[in-house]
Order: sequence, then structure tokens, then C-alpha cells
Amino acid sequence: MLRKGQELGKNMGNTPLNVLAMENQPSRRPEKRDRARRFGQMIVRREEVLSEDTFQSLLMLERRRAERSSKRFVLMLLDARSLPASDSVGRFMTGVISVLCRSTRETDLVGWYKEGQVLAVLFTEINCEGETSITELLQSKVLAALLKELDKNLLSQLQTSIHLFPEDRDQSTSDPLADVSLYPDLSEKEPGKRLGLFLKRVIDVLGSTMLLLVLSPLYSLIALAIKLTSKGPVIFKQARLGRLGSRFQCLKFRTMYANNNSQIHQDFIAKFIAGQAEGGAKAESSPAVFKITNDPRVTPIGRLLRKTSLDELPQFLNVLRGEMSLVGPRPPVPYEFKIYEIWHRRRVLEVKPGVTGLWQVSGRSRTSFDDMVRLDLRYSQSWSLWLDLKILMATPRAVVTGDGAY
Repeated sequence: MLRKGQELGKNMGNTPLNVLAMENQPSRRPEKRDRARRFGQMIVRREEVLSEDTFQSLLMLERRRAERSSKRFVLMLLDARSLPASDSVGRFMTGVISVLCRSTRETDLVGWYKEGQVLAVLFTEINCEGETSITELLQSKVLAALLKELDKNLLSQLQTSIHLFPEDRDQSTSDPLADVSLYPDLSEKEPGKRLGLFLKRVIDVLGSTMLLLVLSPLYSLIALAIKLTSKGPVIFKQARLGRLGSRFQCLKFRTMYANNNSQIHQDFIAKFIAGQAEGGAKAESSPAVFKITNDPRVTPIGRLLRKTSLDELPQFLNVLRGEMSLVGPRPPVPYEFKIYEIWHRRRVLEVKPGVTGLWQVSGRSRTSFDDMVRLDLRYSQSWSLWLDLKILMATPRAVVTGDGAY
């Protein structure tokens, strides 16, 4: 049952669920039998629904578990914000909570996705085998239980949605690849987090603007060299994935001949992620590299630009636009993301991609793919402005030495 009205009434504002807090005030008294008679058959078998903070923390942990076990889960949301505020609606929502708790397994979680406004059910360890969609089965089961006991008019105004993890979205569309409803913990609602990200954005804007101005003569020289030595545009645009799988056009100086075959890179990436690529390393003890060495598609000027990472200078425009940050994980191409293991995806979803990062200053291309992902996850989990500054200060040395760059 709801926790004696106090937790339920927290932060409700002027929502229809304010009534629930008032309904549950008498529950402070020990007369449990009177309370059971008041709600008739609506006796919740669980003592309480989870608070917003608790539910979102458990949702994050369930994502982590699913990433490692590859067992899917389903999140169902019931949004009551469109319902009018009244006593009858308060009783209706009390009934919704009761039905949810009685019609789900003990291993499923029922709680507030948004305190006092949106209820949620987390169906854990779902078996997705069978012809019928598991999301359709679960949704129809819950709605049938609600229709059996509750007011149909109010139920028609209760907005429901269902979300499957891990997501399997169409990569041919421009929609983000991540279902944001599954990642409420990544929101920027915490004051300390908002301030830190605001300062990070200020540094991004000031830093990228200054670098674009200071390096403008170098931009001109590189553009001239590219134009004089090979046919094609100076700037190469490629679809990449940013935070939460949002798409953007990543900018680079063109280092390859025009109209080359991208299938070469796709095949190499697939082998590299699977740990099967040699990357052109001469010694067996040498680690595989993330980029193809001796790539026949790369121009002579392109090799120099890649070795010094000067081909990535146009990405400061991406930073200025807000698509990237100065520091963050390397943004992947969509076909790379498609073959990621589930836990690999976190490197893309949790933070904004960057021009430089822990991977670039820790061996760059001579780091195994799994180690690269671990570095990116370490960055996202321990992020701070001081860490960004240390990475920025270490980047010039990595660029000058060119270790692991191809």
C-alpha cells in the first residue's frame, strides 16, 4: 500500500493525485480493518510503491544487469497528468496502484516514474521468445486487469506507454537510437550536475571559438593542400551518433580519395570489435589498432593529417553547435553501433561525444575495443571539470608524438 500518504503527496503540485495524499492521511491510525473496508476489495499486497528516486535508481541497476546478462526487461508507464483533480480521480488512482500490485509478479517493481504524476511498472527478466510481441502481451494483460475493476471513462484518459530494453530501433530514420524513457537517471535535474554541465558547455563554447580563430590560417593551408592534391570536397561529412544516440553530421578534413568503398571499413570494424582484427601490426605481440593501417583509400596528405590528428580540427564547429564537446568519447558511425554488445552502447548514450578523450590520451588506436569502451565508461562515471582539464592538457603531447595514430 502507499506509504501513509506522506511519500505519495510529496512534490505533487496541482495534480489529480493530490487527492491520494489526503485519502491516505487517516492511514496513520492503526485501524487497518477500517481502511480495508473503505477501499473494498482494493487491498494492495505490497506495503508501498517505490518513490521516484528509488524507482529510477533500481531502473538504472536493472539496465546494468540486462547489459551483462542480455535478458530484456519492459518498462510500462501510466501517465495521470491529463486527469482532472477530484476525489473520484484520487480513488481511481488508488485503485490503479492496487491493481498493478496484484496483477504483477513479486519480482516486478511498481513505483513512481515521476512523483505523483506518472506510475511505472518494471517487468524484469522477460522471455521474448514467441510470435506475439512481449510488449503487446504485457500491455494487454495490465489493461485487461484495470478494465475489470476501474472506471472505464477515467481509464481512457490514463495515457499508457511501454518500452523494451535493450532498444531495437530502425537506424535508417533520423530518430535517436535510445528510448529516453529508459534513461530518466541521465536527466540533468540535479543542481550540482546542472551547474557542472553548464560550466562544461561554457568551456566548450569559449575553447572552440578561440581555437577556430587562432587556427584559421592553418585551416586555410590544409584546405589548399587537400584541394591541390586530390579531387573532391575539402570537408568530409559523416553521420555519427551523439548522446542518447542522436544523429549529427561530424566534420573532418577529407583524408581519402573521393568515391571510395566504405565496406572496407565496415568489415574491419566488425572484426576489430569481435577481437579478430590485426590492423596491420607486424609483431604478434603488438595490439590490434582501431584504424586500418596502410589504408589504400587514404591520400598522401591524408596520412599526414591523420598521423597528427589535424583532420579532426573542423570538429570544433561541431562543438560550437553543441553536437560534441571538447572532451568525451569518440562518436561512432551508425553501422558500428549496430554491432555493439549491449554494454558497449553506454559509451554513446551517457555523455556527449568529444574531440579528445581518455582513449585518445591513453594509447589512441593501439587500445583494444573493449578497453576503449571501459575508458569511456570510466570517464562518464567519474566525470569532473578537473578531469576534462587534465585530458585537455595531455592531448597536445598525444598529438605531437602521434603514438597509435594512423
